[in-house]
Amino acid sequence: MALGGLVQAETQLRVVGNFSGNKIHVEQVERPFFSKLNERDDLNVTYNTMDAIGLKAADALRMIRTGAFDVMSVQIGMASRDDPFFEGVDLAGVAQDLDEQRNVVEAIREKMDARLQERFNAKLMTLWPFGPQMLFCNGEIDGVDDLAGKKVRVFTPSMSRLVEGLGATPVTLQFSEVYLALQRGVVDCGVTAPTAANSGKWPEVTTHLVPLPLSFSVQGHFMNLGAWNRLDATQQEMLTAAFKEMEQQMWDIAYNVNDDAIACSTGQDGCERHTEYDMTLVDIGASSSQQVREITEKTVLPVWGENCNQIYPECTQVWNDTVGDATGYTIQ
Repeated sequence: MALGGLVQAETQLRVVGNFSGNKIHVEQVERPFFSKLNERDDLNVTYNTMDAIGLKAADALRMIRTGAFDVMSVQIGMASRDDPFFEGVDLAGVAQDLDEQRNVVEAIREKMDARLQERFNAKLMTLWPFGPQMLFCNGEIDGVDDLAGKKVRVFTPSMSRLVEGLGATPVTLQFSEVYLALQRGVVDCGVTAPTAANSGKWPEVTTHLVPLPLSFSVQGHFMNLGAWNRLDATQQEMLTAAFKEMEQQMWDIAYNVNDDAIACSTGQDGCERHTEYDMTLVDIGASSSQQVREITEKTVLPVWGENCNQIYPECTQVWNDTVGDATGYTIQ
């Protein structure tokens, strides 16, 4: 990692990372990364997880705009309440796998950075996914048809639309709130990545895992422009390279650990990195995938496009020219 420092006055960087429950991302990537940055002679980095200082994921864009913090890990779908355009990188039902999600990220990255700088006084440093967002349900379920009437934890507006289209009731909760909600029956199912569910002990309070990706929970590390502009050109170049390396580490996790998490959560052979449980792995047929695609086309995209165009009149045109071109979808 290109972190060799210059001897000069220290620049303070106040960093808010992911929720501590995301142990792999926090303990294996974020905390070591920012600790390494703090070893530079020209930086003074303080790092805290989001829950350690009592912040809500939905407030991240507001906090980074005001300069309350210099760098923040942002759950883009949750924070997009302040600008729906950003959710365009991870609309529920659009990307079918991680490769396609990566194409989406690269297609829209430049436009996201420009709007982030214009609207929220911040610079995009990383974009990466937690991984395929799947259903973990407490009770018998054989496919998406069985979601009708159930209460499902979601965390983005488009995921709410998709779940509603499947006949369920969406309940927006932060990750840290979901375990108790599942345990107490406040929700019947929760959506998250397999590795996050396993780390968060969701298999203790759920019985069935539905391996159908609804989205990929794209995250970003955003940096306040005031903090960025306090850095000299050499520091900016080194930080850009360092964050690029961290982004790749996060992508590697998304590609490499979720299959193991599924195997461990469902008691299959080959479990290596996660806690072993005995959930039922639901066999999902092509009809479930087709049903999700139809709801995406008929409901998720039109509703998001209408809402986004009210804030940003060029929204759907920009999306069609970037994400739409990468995935074959068009918002009319």
